[in-house]
Amino acid sequence: MSLQLTMLGSGTSSGVPVIGCDCPVCTSSSPRNRRTRPSVLLRFADGGGQERAVLIDTAPELRLQAVREGMSRLDAILYTHAHADHIFGLDDVRAFNFRQRSSLPCYGSRETLAALRRIFAYVFEETQEGGGKPDLTLEPVDGPFALFGRTVVPVPVLHGRLEVYGYRLGPLAYITDCSAIPEASLALLAGVEVLILGALRYHPHPTHFTIEEALAVSRRVGARRTVFTHLSHAVDYDLPQVELPPGVEFGYDGLHIELA
Repeated sequence: MSLQLTMLGSGTSSGVPVIGCDCPVCTSSSPRNRRTRPSVLLRFADGGGQERAVLIDTAPELRLQAVREGMSRLDAILYTHAHADHIFGLDDVRAFNFRQRSSLPCYGSRETLAALRRIFAYVFEETQEGGGKPDLTLEPVDGPFALFGRTVVPVPVLHGRLEVYGYRLGPLAYITDCSAIPEASLALLAGVEVLILGALRYHPHPTHFTIEEALAVSRRVGARRTVFTHLSHAVDYDLPQVELPPGVEFGYDGLHIELA
């Protein structure tokens, strides 16, 4: 089985449409201008041929995203960082616990996992009974690790002054909230075929790449295909304000990519 990626959500922290906004993008009829919060689903076969499903982040709309994409199983979660738009769907993973009758491993930096334990304290309190809660194991990582026969490489990047993780699995790399990529992390992206990269808007932001900055990173990485995500309502899918070169595109909710 090939490595398959589904973009569950392609929007920024507010989602699109933004509450109370009547701008052209928020009122657009184009389905690709409707963006839930950012997350992706990866599917691949393990060494025994069993299909595995891995999430990168659990966006607040996870339940809706999972229903939309027909998700029936989940085997692990990779967390980039602990901001609300990337973690607040965590409670909905309990549906997979109930179906599979097993715990789910959650991977991330020690800081991210500590924040999960603090924010979702009820999940980890041994005295909490009943009501249904996620069954999770927290797996801190600070370097490459094996996951169902694949090697996962954390890619440290800067989200303002905060270090967060992107992730690489073979020919695919996913980097969302990012304003700078250290040289050592750029080296980890050498040879990537498909790069999913955060690109918030056209004008500057202190903790996110602009479209132009993301284009510059795309040129340095040299992937044959770059897909921008974490897009705000300043970005109209159908009317880009800058010309996107061949091999670069805006992502959208439901985008499906398959790699050998």
